Amino acid sequence: MALPDIRQRSGYLFLVVAVGHIILISTQVNSRSGVPLLQAFVFGVFAEVQRGTAGVVGGVRGAWDGYVGLRNVHADNVALKQRVRDLEVKLQRERALAGESENLRRLLDLRDRSRMPTRAAEIIGTSPTADFRTVTIDRGTSDGVRADMAVISASGAVGRVVTPSRHAAKVQLLVDRNAAVAVMVGAARVQGIAMGNGENVLRLEYVSSSAVIAKGDTVVTSGIDGIYPQGFVVGRIEEIERAGGTFRAIRVRPAVDFTALEQVLVVLAPPTFVGPESPAAPAAGPGPAGPERRE
Repeated sequence: MALPDIRQRSGYLFLVVAVGHIILISTQVNSRSGVPLLQAFVFGVFAEVQRGTAGVVGGVRGAWDGYVGLRNVHADNVALKQRVRDLEVKLQRERALAGESENLRRLLDLRDRSRMPTRAAEIIGTSPTADFRTVTIDRGTSDGVRADMAVISASGAVGRVVTPSRHAAKVQLLVDRNAAVAVMVGAARVQGIAMGNGENVLRLEYVSSSAVIAKGDTVVTSGIDGIYPQGFVVGRIEEIERAGGTFRAIRVRPAVDFTALEQVLVVLAPPTFVGPESPAAPAAGPGPAGPERRE
């Protein structure tokens, strides 16, 4: 057993001596570039190790930079989205202010044209149920507001004051089921009563069966009810139903959008009825008085 061990050790020793001899020779033999072969070999080995290490480090660094970049992009996207939301809110606010300014301008123009004592008021509340169509304004008895005073807007007649308090008042809208207003229809100035029914439409009652009216005719206040001034737009005839030569139903679409009311005018003086043949007060609302009456 000792003889093979000695031979094996001799083989290892020979191998070490041979490698050492090769190394010594490599230190003395130069390559074509003048650099010793051993130095060139060692440099090549370590260069490959460095290149591999640099590749791994570069990959890790690139992945980290990409991750950080994605985090930054995400943060930028969040900031941009918040900026867009802020700008949208600002735009909506500016549009609301522009709409409010336009409403106020139209109210002032209406006040100047009507030449009646009025008091501007703002809507501060609405009725909680659909059965009673009312709104609350921020003017009351301390501002000269009294019961049964007419309330108008730039689009037309709105309603009347029913319950005033010191600093506020409840206004019954024309579409309330208990509301009614004396009106005239079309160029023939046909008399009638427009009555609310709790919905966004009015019924035209007490119209003579011989009256000549047509769909699209403008309905205005007549002033004979002692509440609403004469000549303010109530709405337009939307539908006419006849039965046996008489009017079965006449529906009027209000000129005022009661769901979008913000500012109104309270008429502080009682109306003066000037008669069906006299010129009416300046009609509220844009556009002409209505289409030509059709036979």
